[in-house]
Amino acid sequence: MSEQTDPQKHYQDRLKKLDRLRELGVDPYGGRFEGAEAFAGVRDRAEALNLEPGESAEAERVRVVGRIILQRMFGSLAFLTLRDRSGEIQVGLSKKALKDVWPVIKLLDLGDLIGVEGCLGKTKTGEITIWVDALTVLCKSLRPPPEKFHGLTDVEWRYRHRYVDLFANPDVRDAFVTRSVIIHEFRTVLRDRGFLEVETPMLQPIYGGAEARPFTTHHNTLNVDLFLRISPELYLKRLLVGGLERVFEINRNFRNEGISTKHNPEFTMLEVYQAYGDYNDMMDLTEAMVTAAIERIGGGYKRTFGDLEIDFTPPWPRRTYAECLDEYAGVDMTDVAAVRARADALGITHKHLADAMVVQEVFEATVEPKLVNPTFVKDYPAPLCPLTRRKPDDPTIALRFEIFAAGGMELGNAYTELNDPGVQEENFRIQLDGQTETMAVMDEDFVLALQYGMPPAGGLGIGIDRIVMLLTGSKSIRDVILFPLQRPQAHAAEAPTEDEAEESADPS
Repeated sequence: MSEQTDPQKHYQDRLKKLDRLRELGVDPYGGRFEGAEAFAGVRDRAEALNLEPGESAEAERVRVVGRIILQRMFGSLAFLTLRDRSGEIQVGLSKKALKDVWPVIKLLDLGDLIGVEGCLGKTKTGEITIWVDALTVLCKSLRPPPEKFHGLTDVEWRYRHRYVDLFANPDVRDAFVTRSVIIHEFRTVLRDRGFLEVETPMLQPIYGGAEARPFTTHHNTLNVDLFLRISPELYLKRLLVGGLERVFEINRNFRNEGISTKHNPEFTMLEVYQAYGDYNDMMDLTEAMVTAAIERIGGGYKRTFGDLEIDFTPPWPRRTYAECLDEYAGVDMTDVAAVRARADALGITHKHLADAMVVQEVFEATVEPKLVNPTFVKDYPAPLCPLTRRKPDDPTIALRFEIFAAGGMELGNAYTELNDPGVQEENFRIQLDGQTETMAVMDEDFVLALQYGMPPAGGLGIGIDRIVMLLTGSKSIRDVILFPLQRPQAHAAEAPTEDEAEESADPS
C-alpha cells in the first residue's frame, strides 16, 4: 500500500521514526548548516572534472542540503536523490563510511530534508554522485509527499497546498522564479530611466482610479468604513502634483468581482506616471520593460501559449481603435446605426447601453480575439475614458491605449492623463450619475490636488500576473499567483463554476 492510499497510517509510522531519532540523540528538526552549495553549481564542478565512470575525486569535497525525492536501498549501500531550488543530485551512502549514523539513515523517508558532506564522483553507470561521509538530519517530514513525486497533477489540490506543489513540481517552482526575474527587470528599466518606487495606501477612504466593485472593511477606532484599493492611480497622481515627476508602484489591487483563468480578486499591478510625457512614452516604456524581461529570462521573443505562438519581437504594432474596428468588425465607430446593427448580428443585447458601450462590446467580440501578437490599440472613444485627456483636434477621442495579446488578453492600459480640474470634476459627476456601483463618493481632495496644478503626464498600468502568464506559458492566472483565492474547503465538493471547470481541465 502506498503512503498516499493510507496517509494516516504512514503519518503514525513517521511519528514513530521521529521518536526513534530522538532516542538516538538526533534532533529531527536540525539547525544551521553552513557552506551548502547549490546542486547546479556542484554538477558544473563535477562535469569540469571529466571523471570516468566509477571514478571519485577525493579532493573535491562538497556540502549540500536538499529534500529526499528518491530512495534506493541495497543492503549496506543506499542511494538518495535530493532536490534543491537549482535542481537534483544523487548522493551515495555506505554503511562502511557511515557506520555511526547508519541507523539514522534507515529512518529517513521521502520528503525529509538532510545535509550531507562528501567527495564528488561518478557511479559505474556514469551518474554524478556525492559519496557521503557525513550526514545531518535537518527536518523530518511527517506527511508523505505526493505519490507521483515528479508530477503532482490535481489542480485544486495543488493550489490549496502550494508548499507541496512547489517542491513536488520543479516547473511550478521555475515559473515563480521567472516571475521574480520579470519583476526585477521591470524595476531595473524604470530605475535606469529615473523613476522612483513609492508606496501608496491600500486602505482608502474613497476608492477610485478604475471602475470596479471594492472590498469594504471597517476601522473600529475611527469608526469609518474603508476600502481595499481598486487602483493606486489617484494617489500616484497626487505625487506628480507634489513634484515627484516619475513614480511607479508594484503592488496589490483588490476587486470584488469574478474569478477566472484571467482574473483573481487580489492581483499585482505595476502603475507608472511620468510628468511631461504622454501615452507615446508609455508605449515605449512598456515595450522596453517586456523585451528586457524576455532577454533576461532567455528563450527568445517567440513564446508558446496554449495553441498560440506569440511573437514579442519589437517594435510592436500601434493601431488606432477605429482602424481595428473597421478591419475586424467592418464598421465605422462613429456610425451608431451601423455599430448597433453589427451588435444585433453578433447577438449582443444593447438597447440599454450607451452608444460608446455598444462600440466597446462590438470591439471586444470582433477585434480582441484577432490580436495574438502584442499590439497597442490607441485612441479610444472618449466616453469610455473619463480620466483621460482628449485629442486636441477631436474631443470625441481619448488619448488612451490598451495592449492586447494572446487573442484578446489585456496586458496593460495607459493614458495621456487629464490634468484639467474642471473637466475632471465634471467627469466624476457623470460617473456618479451613471456608475454608482463603481464610484460612490466624489474624491474632492483629488480635484483639489489638480487645482494646485498637476503637470501634463503619461500614465501606465500593467497586469504583472498576466505578463508572467504569457512569458511562462501558463494558461491560468492561478498558476502564477503563489496563493490564489480558493473556494472554501467545506464547499470544495460542490459543482465548480464554469470558470473553475475550465481551470480544472487546464493541463498547465
